[in-house]
Amino acid sequence: MLKEEAGKNWADTGLVFTTRSGKPIEPRNLARSFARLVAAHGLRPIRVHDLRHTAASLLKKLGVAPRDAMEILGHSRISVTMEIYTHGDGESRQDAIKKVNGLFE
Repeated sequence: MLKEEAGKNWADTGLVFTTRSGKPIEPRNLARSFARLVAAHGLRPIRVHDLRHTAASLLKKLGVAPRDAMEILGHSRISVTMEIYTHGDGESRQDAIKKVNGLFE
């Protein structure tokens, strides 16, 4: 059901992903739907929660300021974002080493 179809039954929560009537998706239902999509496409099974870590790492790779990433992810402390959710990668380490090396050239 789309927002227009739901009419006055639509619950305007401001959420991006909702049920057909606009209400929040129950976590268990989301996890089940996600697992079905992963299996249907032959992907390696991961938890829905792992997508938060991926999003955090992508925000870091895109150069999004840590404070902005913290707010996007809904964390109360920047240390949670930086220490738990973002993960380093070989490419960013190599870029950092090249930048430091450039200081001495």
